[in-house]
Amino acid sequence: MEQVKAAFMTMRPPFLLLTPICIGLAASMAMDHGYGINVLVLSLIFSCALLAHIAVNTLNEYLDFQSGLDLVTKRTPFSGGSGALVATPSAANWARNIAITCIVLIVLIGGYLCVTRTWLLLPLGLIGLAVVIQYTRTLNTLPWLCFISPGVGFSLIITLGSFLALTYTITLDALLITGITFFQINNLLLLNQFPDTEADAAHGRNTLPIHYGATIASVILLVSTLSSFALIAVLIQFKFLPLNAYWALVTMPLAIVSCIGAFIYGFEIGKRPAYLACNVIVALITPTILAFSLL
Repeated sequence: MEQVKAAFMTMRPPFLLLTPICIGLAASMAMDHGYGINVLVLSLIFSCALLAHIAVNTLNEYLDFQSGLDLVTKRTPFSGGSGALVATPSAANWARNIAITCIVLIVLIGGYLCVTRTWLLLPLGLIGLAVVIQYTRTLNTLPWLCFISPGVGFSLIITLGSFLALTYTITLDALLITGITFFQINNLLLLNQFPDTEADAAHGRNTLPIHYGATIASVILLVSTLSSFALIAVLIQFKFLPLNAYWALVTMPLAIVSCIGAFIYGFEIGKRPAYLACNVIVALITPTILAFSLL
């Protein structure tokens, strides 16, 4: 039972909420374009996306445990992994097998969607699969690719890919709307990397905070934050979003608070998890508000 519980925790259940939010935004965009929602297709899309999220989480936890990184990471509620395998080492193979099973199911479901919906999903699916498999081993050693990989995975692959599967097309407004979440989801991982910098660097990772230092990484966080909210205003101005999408700007103060925390505390921000929490709330609430604004 302890092994099962530990393996379950490597999925990082609290963080899986981002997947249905991204799918919900895609469904809202599809309905805004006049498309009906095929429940079976939406269920398959959601299953594939959730499996991908679980796979990248469990594989990352397994590899970090194998490398010894989990043994020295200073954990916060939002960074540093679950610690489940450190507490229950015998569950490591369970985590690995969960990741492998998820990847196999992703290929099967994704292949079915390509055949039954549109082959345009294939390149997106292949990129998404590469992100899942190579995130820990490769992308974490390439600062800029590591920075954009969450935005690519959740915004471009999951959200835009879901829109494509539901509508058979990609529109300019859908692409621009996913740009909003692209910036914010990149920030979600970026700030969470600050507390892990010392341990990550010692184990061969080369994230933006490691490569450029806390100040430059904080500037990138701020620029990305301002870009996301500026994009909301621009899309409303040019009628790509309805006026009530202005409600999405209510999360901007929280985003700015996170940026201030990054500038003030740098790599010690993990000792003040409220700043990390603000960043998480922004990434979850903003796309939710955008989804409702389109209904």
